[in-house]
Amino acid sequence: MKNVKGHIVDVVRREIYDGELVIRDGKIAEVKRCSLPEQEKPWSYIMPGFIDSHVHIESSMMVPHKFARIAVSHGTIGVVADPHEIGNVLGIKGVDYMIRSGKEARFNFLFGAPSCVPAVGGDIETSGAVIDAKDTETLMACEDIGFLAEMMNYPGVLAGDKEVMMKIEAARRHGKPVDGHAPGLTGRQRDQYAGAGITTDHECSTLEEGRSCINAGMKVIIREGSAAKDYKLLSPLIAESPNMVMLCTDDCHPDDFVRGHINLIVKRALADGYELWDVLQAACVNAQKHYNLNWGLLQAGDPATFITVDRITPHFRVESTVIRGKEVFNYNASLPSNHSDLDDHILDKNFPNNFVAVPITEADIDIDLKPGDTVHVIHVSDGSLLTEHDEVVLTGNPLFDSRYPWTEVQKIVVYNRYVRGAKPVVGLVRGFDIKEGAIAGSVAHDCHNIVAIGSSDEYIVKAINRIVEMQGGQVVVGPDEMLDIPLPIAGLMAPMSGHEIAFRTLCIQEMVKEIGCKMKSPFITMAFMCLPVIPDIKMTDRHLMDTKKFEAIY
Repeated sequence: MKNVKGHIVDVVRREIYDGELVIRDGKIAEVKRCSLPEQEKPWSYIMPGFIDSHVHIESSMMVPHKFARIAVSHGTIGVVADPHEIGNVLGIKGVDYMIRSGKEARFNFLFGAPSCVPAVGGDIETSGAVIDAKDTETLMACEDIGFLAEMMNYPGVLAGDKEVMMKIEAARRHGKPVDGHAPGLTGRQRDQYAGAGITTDHECSTLEEGRSCINAGMKVIIREGSAAKDYKLLSPLIAESPNMVMLCTDDCHPDDFVRGHINLIVKRALADGYELWDVLQAACVNAQKHYNLNWGLLQAGDPATFITVDRITPHFRVESTVIRGKEVFNYNASLPSNHSDLDDHILDKNFPNNFVAVPITEADIDIDLKPGDTVHVIHVSDGSLLTEHDEVVLTGNPLFDSRYPWTEVQKIVVYNRYVRGAKPVVGLVRGFDIKEGAIAGSVAHDCHNIVAIGSSDEYIVKAINRIVEMQGGQVVVGPDEMLDIPLPIAGLMAPMSGHEIAFRTLCIQEMVKEIGCKMKSPFITMAFMCLPVIPDIKMTDRHLMDTKKFEAIY
């Protein structure tokens, strides 16, 4: 690549100056200060690229090398990725698949070793694989693994569970950071959690939690994903503690991802009046320091990895992205793929999966309810992963009870896809408001069994059986039609381009609205109804769980 001139945004010295990057062999050989000659088009600003500090690539439904093609168009030059979604389906084999796919792109991937596969395990939920302390030790010794991914089993950390602590010790022995996941922890419990060696948390949802996390010595990763949006409440931390904050999307749906990534959070922070250098510290710098990365900060000797933008305002546009001396995106030109081979690479033809579920009938999801019974309803709010626990003494059938508006309470079904002959678990959910139809998917955090919600048993069964037929995917069933996306790679990802996946996702979501559900991200919200480490009430393939008390309701 030729040398590059422009307004250099130096995040290390916190200054902007006119200059030239001298590039040799994919590295910045020298940074020269020089005047810029006049030209018709204004000179661009050259700055470090953005980093997503916590993401599950599987949530985009794209394989890593295709995820990278979309990411670079938004100025993202690297991601800190936790492959625990595919880890729950396929174990170490799945983690290896993600690493190999990532190497097919000119992009920066830092993969972690999933710490909680399954998230809880025991008799609480069924995963397709287990990654135990011995496996974690193996992964930690691998140079392709850079950290121990989010330790969701915070009750295990607080209780000093032997298996949990062995995993943390394996990471610390190899000098690799440990990511956290501890919603709601403050005070002494937060200090105990941090004291175990855990260094980040992306689950803080209040300013009090964020400050408690920082006071305990942990970095806060501000999340603005498709379903969970914490920027509004946590953004003051950017000004209060700029060295202790990073940015992430966590779970970003494909239709959101093609529109923007970390660049959208940066624009929002600048529009909110946060200081440029503090915002770039969170978006570009802190992840590299925390995870011991050398992805490039525009210093002599760094990789020639950077982006150019047209202005330094909330309305900036990413003009180009350069990774290790090669331009991989230009808004005004069609570039060769940043893939190292043809689009039909062998990785896209060999679909690893773990799916043995068989079709079900309406009788399999019948529940016996009568007046006087106490039922437990999962109360969902759009835009949040947290749920409320409604306990209702029946005066009739809750699906039609006068306490709630028509169709407000509906069945939720979780069906084990890994064990032939398993029986579906049925519960009640409030907040999806499906009027006539059902939605179902094999993306159900984190064990990724089949989950479905609908207005009638007939629709729910149709939706589940279509997932079984496809061996994984997402589907919406209405009175007159059915739309779906097959996800043959672990039941989580599709061998399609990011834009094609996004288009099909938009079509499905439009049909979800037609059957009555107005949620912004209904499939992601439904997927999190199965995660028993987020309060207050969730459902697995074995139990309805009170996740505050961490005990089965039934």
